[in-house]
Amino acid sequence: MVLVSLCTMPMLPRAQDQAPNQLSHLSGNAFLSADLLAMQKDTSSNPVQLWLEQGRKLWGSAQQAATCFECHGDVQSMKGVAAHYPRWSQPKQQLVNLEDQILACAQRSAKPMKGLEDPDVLALSALLHQGSLGQPFQVTVTPTDKVQWQAALNKGADQFTMRMGRMNLSCTQCHDLNIGKQMRADVISPAHPTGFPIFKMSWQSMGSIDRRLRACYSGVQAEIPSPGSQELRQLELFLKMRAQGMPIDGPSLRR
Repeated sequence: MVLVSLCTMPMLPRAQDQAPNQLSHLSGNAFLSADLLAMQKDTSSNPVQLWLEQGRKLWGSAQQAATCFECHGDVQSMKGVAAHYPRWSQPKQQLVNLEDQILACAQRSAKPMKGLEDPDVLALSALLHQGSLGQPFQVTVTPTDKVQWQAALNKGADQFTMRMGRMNLSCTQCHDLNIGKQMRADVISPAHPTGFPIFKMSWQSMGSIDRRLRACYSGVQAEIPSPGSQELRQLELFLKMRAQGMPIDGPSLRR
């Protein structure tokens, strides 16, 4: 099976080398420290490789029963799939993202998984995102779902601009108005979700966009939505529409 290596990720401009008015178009990878960038490009030291290896084992092959391969064939046939989530699910009448879909597929198999942050869910998500490297976000909607989808997108936009928590901050105050500024040990990025799932050094684990968004709620001391909630899916939809056309460059590292 031929898979794109993380070391072949396109070189991205560093945020520190850009004029302030250019920063809003950069991926989160452009805001990494030199050390993390070096680790990300080194497949021998990048911890994401462990999840990718597990993802390949879980995907399986023609010789294995009850695996992803049995329904979907070679993982190469799934190139670009990650770029189209979240989607509106007619049966559920709600948004589902890629990790939701992986969980749903697992429930139909003999190997159900335990939740969005299950290492196996994240391993398959990492594999599918890697298979979509360089593919632009193309989140779309069918005519049948247009009204519900638009309503979800509007709610996500409202969440992005709504002040919340004891700190009385909104997403837009950091990720539109203060891009490139230092916040503790990090440089504030535009929050484009192109690099997910991420291996976050402070977590010492892979994590989904769901987990990262919940961490932001915690950071502003707001009530944290439940994992998999529609509030989080609506915000994810808005972020991906906001980044529409940007290429996927994950799975990736974060501090």
